[in-house]
Amino acid sequence: MRLLWVNNIFLHPTTKGGQIRTLEMLRRLHERHEIHYAAFDGGDSEEAVPRSREYCTKAYPVPFEIAGKSSPRFYAQLLEGVASTVPVVVARKRSAEMRKLVCELLARQSFDSVVCDFLTPAVNFPSLAGTVLFQHNVETTIWDRRAANARNAAERWFLSRQARLVRDYEGLKCREAAHVAAVSEEDAARMREMFGVKQVTPIPTGVDLDYFAPPAEPPAGAHGADLVFVGSMDWLPNVDGMRWFIEESLPLIRQKRPGCSVVIAGRKPPEEVLGWARRDPAIRVTGTVPDIRPYLWGSAVSIVPLRIGGGTRLKIYEAMAARVPVVSTSIGAEGLTINPPGDIRIAESAAAFAEACLRLLDSEQERAAVAEAGWRLVSGQFSWEKVTALFEDILLAHPYRRQP
Repeated sequence: MRLLWVNNIFLHPTTKGGQIRTLEMLRRLHERHEIHYAAFDGGDSEEAVPRSREYCTKAYPVPFEIAGKSSPRFYAQLLEGVASTVPVVVARKRSAEMRKLVCELLARQSFDSVVCDFLTPAVNFPSLAGTVLFQHNVETTIWDRRAANARNAAERWFLSRQARLVRDYEGLKCREAAHVAAVSEEDAARMREMFGVKQVTPIPTGVDLDYFAPPAEPPAGAHGADLVFVGSMDWLPNVDGMRWFIEESLPLIRQKRPGCSVVIAGRKPPEEVLGWARRDPAIRVTGTVPDIRPYLWGSAVSIVPLRIGGGTRLKIYEAMAARVPVVSTSIGAEGLTINPPGDIRIAESAAAFAEACLRLLDSEQERAAVAEAGWRLVSGQFSWEKVTALFEDILLAHPYRRQP
């Protein structure tokens, strides 16, 4: 099968959940199919394009720098979004050069299947007719939740308007695609209900069991803490969730465990997050790390205190594969196959979240029981080989036919 895969970014360095999901699946598809991969190259990583050989037959890098969220260009895009009928999250990824490339590839080559990876690259397709749209999230859900958790009236107005624009755009593109791949049954059900989409199939989230298996001897160096949060810190749902935890749950934990330590491991932390570490010596913010595993292996409990977001949480299955017990909100674990309280602890309020953390921190036996149940869950059902086979079935069942 010859496959065209269009994304916004190359997959190295691999620092985001969506990158991990795409990379692991493409590596396995590449073993038996011809993969053509088109994405933006912002020039910020020397390994991005060369390492694409790990997962594709031919790469098509398009020079394009996505505006950073603290840059003047980003704020200009926000201002444009006040009047635009195209959601900002989509308009930021519009590229005449990428659109030209996609049109030329579709016109001059014969592809058996075409994948639009995430919603936003759709802006650079002439149409999604005949393609498979790979939806790692329901973007409308994320924006609805962002609006609901806005901190002031002006922010709520802007986010509510963007949520409506995202809903219209996402619905249009989901209906336009030949098929939609969702990452959970919950997401698939939302798309059917919100957008009237019938051609949608959920695939589960996978995990590399061998990669995350803890070593017999602890790695050198003090990487972990009592509590660890793993996630990209330039993604608003992660910042919002950790803000809520730091401000509302951690003080309750420290009433009983004054020295409770927290490590936040993830790329590009904003100034707000860095400030937490400056003010509190028991909070450590790592920024980008070459290997996330020592931070899991060295910590007692993995926390996922998310209040907004969508899709599924790779970080939870990764913690389970590393044999670390997890405390999450229901939104944090949304879309995953789990069996609380046996293999994960779920808590909604700040007080309940603090109590769940304390129970695990106070009992080595309870930590071990939850960790073992989590490992049995992921090892039995969620290898990347099984997940990729399901996605491959979708591609084979929905071949691309060149549009007139």
